[in-house]
Amino acid sequence: MNDRLGHQRKILARDALLAALAQDRSAGRTVVQCHGCFDIVHPGHIRYLEFASRQGDVLVVTLTGDSDIDKGAQRPYIPEELRAESLAALEFVDYVHIDPAPTAEAALEAIRPDVYVKGREYETSRDPRFQRERAVVEACGGRVIFSSGDVVFSSSALISSMPGDDHLAHERLRLVCARHDVTAATLTDIRERFAGLRVGVIGDVVLDRYVFCDAQDVASESPMLALAELEQREYVGGAGIVARHAAALGADTYLLTTLAEDAASARAADLLTAERITLDALPTRPNLVEKTRFLVDENKVLKVESGQTAPLDSRAEREAARLLAERARDLDALIICDFGYGTVTAALLERVLPTLRANIPVISADVSGSRGNLLNYRQVDLLCPTERELRHTLHDFDDGLSSVAYRLMSATQARHLLCTLDKDGLVVFERPCQDPGDSRWASRLQSEHFPAFGTRCLDRLGCGDAMLATATLSLAAGASLVQAAYLGNAAAAIEIGMLGNMPVASDMLACWLHSRGELSRTERTPAIAV
Repeated sequence: MNDRLGHQRKILARDALLAALAQDRSAGRTVVQCHGCFDIVHPGHIRYLEFASRQGDVLVVTLTGDSDIDKGAQRPYIPEELRAESLAALEFVDYVHIDPAPTAEAALEAIRPDVYVKGREYETSRDPRFQRERAVVEACGGRVIFSSGDVVFSSSALISSMPGDDHLAHERLRLVCARHDVTAATLTDIRERFAGLRVGVIGDVVLDRYVFCDAQDVASESPMLALAELEQREYVGGAGIVARHAAALGADTYLLTTLAEDAASARAADLLTAERITLDALPTRPNLVEKTRFLVDENKVLKVESGQTAPLDSRAEREAARLLAERARDLDALIICDFGYGTVTAALLERVLPTLRANIPVISADVSGSRGNLLNYRQVDLLCPTERELRHTLHDFDDGLSSVAYRLMSATQARHLLCTLDKDGLVVFERPCQDPGDSRWASRLQSEHFPAFGTRCLDRLGCGDAMLATATLSLAAGASLVQAAYLGNAAAAIEIGMLGNMPVASDMLACWLHSRGELSRTERTPAIAV
């Protein structure tokens, strides 16, 4: 027998495991259970499991699934399929089960072990999670034994001391993709369904100006850099670039914004309409917000912002609400982009969100900077903050990311959350159930981590906007959250390789997907039952 296939036959889904244990018990065998993450199987684990195997006849090892490990954005280091395979390769382990829960409590209730073995460090533990596990074991007639603990290692310490492994990173990404049906065929099908979607965008339009310069010298009058201007380029950003992404990806796009009666607003309106974006612009601004960045070669050396916050007055707010109500029944998705310059106000959201929620299948929202407030976006389908925005919103800079994400999703009743981690990629947070009436709605979040896909960082401007637009269109096209996150991450990777705030087009996305090895079915390993 192929050794690997033999190992995999030890890895059982819940029903198969319980059936096998029933046969063992009928033969009079004693069942021992161990539980943990086993992110890297080290000598401490080996001695712990060897000790456990001597306490009975059959050793069952249950391990926490990837989505329930809360030890940082890039943990587990080893995907659950490979962790299970490593444990199954040990001769003294009889069965391995990947448990879709953050603690062993439910697995213990189902397996009802005669002996539950924990490490010596738990002997005096008052952790309520372990106390509940212990109570379950004893209620079922079993007993808890503590191993010797004579060799102590830490998977976290070992991982933190190890250099990056590109091969393992690729394998981890490939397994996440295989687990969630993130393949070239499914993503292509989703991308092709972007065409014809009706997408609305509401938010502030910003004019991004790049001034390309030559660094000449240090100025003679004071120690400052002297620059010679070479050329200028303008890009329509803010909510404008989100709408441009949606249109370039194939959607019929509508934008509700506020503009001024100035030349910059006229140029922005002309570009948006030229890209086939239907525009409703309320003339409430004294001037358009402009952000001018000075660059030497491809390096930004200075940013200057002009313009001011101009919140909607009561009349403009009523008009915006009326326009949104008219459009709501025709939209497949709505993207709310709060850049903090006045188009999106708390009063407007309070007025329109219930109606929009009742009529639009997918609503997503994001804020940029400190002016917006994520807590204003209640019952939306998708929030896309950066980790910094997430922590600033809740004034929590110390707790684990999963804990902070849970608090935000509980406060807003949001269904999904994508949290970007700059160069470390993004984390997908999803509820175990999307029915608010189900008890699982408030349970621990499930999560997956994607690394940053961009290999060449030319310009970070607009990466979050590309991800927001693409992920929203993906959900509207029927994608799962993980599939939407992959496509959004791909769009961000394309954007980061372009200088300036440029839209990501559908053919760019198609070409990028074609180059990705983790999306190929031919690379898949034999399936593991979980």
